[in-house]
Amino acid sequence: MKTFKSDEMLRPENVPHTEKEYRGAVRLLDNLIDTVGEDESHPLASLMEVLGTLIEKYEDEHVPEITL
Repeated sequence: MKTFKSDEMLRPENVPHTEKEYRGAVRLLDNLIDTVGEDESHPLASLMEVLGTLIEKYEDEHVPEITL
């Protein structure tokens, strides 16, 4: 099981506003998913949910949709 350092946790300055911050948030979410899985009672589950929402917001604002 991965141990998360305090500097990996979500803080206001870690909300993705740039591509670099976005990539870091995605890496953190990937690690959280590996740790939490589908265990909704895990202590980090709510953090995973919030981070996913913030990533989705960034993508909605900055990543163009692919149209066919």
